[in-house]
Amino acid sequence: MKKVKLDIIGLSYSQTQSGAYALVLGEVNGRRRLPIIIGAFEAQAIAIEMEKMTPSRPLTHDLFKTFAQTYHIEIKEILIYNLVDGVFFAKLICTDGKEIREIDARTSDAIALAVRFNSEIYTYEFILSSAGIAIEGNDLLFLENMDNIPKEQGSEDISTSIPGGINYKTLSTEELNSKLQEAILEEAYEKAARIRDELNKRSI
Repeated sequence: MKKVKLDIIGLSYSQTQSGAYALVLGEVNGRRRLPIIIGAFEAQAIAIEMEKMTPSRPLTHDLFKTFAQTYHIEIKEILIYNLVDGVFFAKLICTDGKEIREIDARTSDAIALAVRFNSEIYTYEFILSSAGIAIEGNDLLFLENMDNIPKEQGSEDISTSIPGGINYKTLSTEELNSKLQEAILEEAYEKAARIRDELNKRSI
């Protein structure tokens, strides 16, 4: 089957599921986008690495990377290989330099590891054809009009609660940057991800 290489376009707070995020992947040299609903914790794990934040202690995916590299295991590729009843399935293509192994994984975990290992991300053409969205203009604006974004494997129990707190839209950019640093120091990564989202909106 034909594979299509993907890049991470961005993360956006989900318009369809409270307490969840939309991870948007895009085909390289193309206009099709593949949005996937993931949980807040998984979104934070991806965002922290993409934004080069430095946690005071290793997160789960950082620990996995250190463990794998200690035993000379590298993740060569991430493959989103199936879409069943609106749920994505992914796997890691790993090697120790001698053998290549495939390991089943949730899509968000696979992407969180891909950004840490600098691994390439692929899906099959049939998945992009059925679940991809061809867009023009703003890469994330199309999410506002989507009611049924497919989920990742194992995301059926994403919490629908929204943590209480400050309305970040009312704060200045300087105040947001200050609170972002405080959140990182406190290891409040969900709060940090929300602040980062508000900062990103202002930079568009």
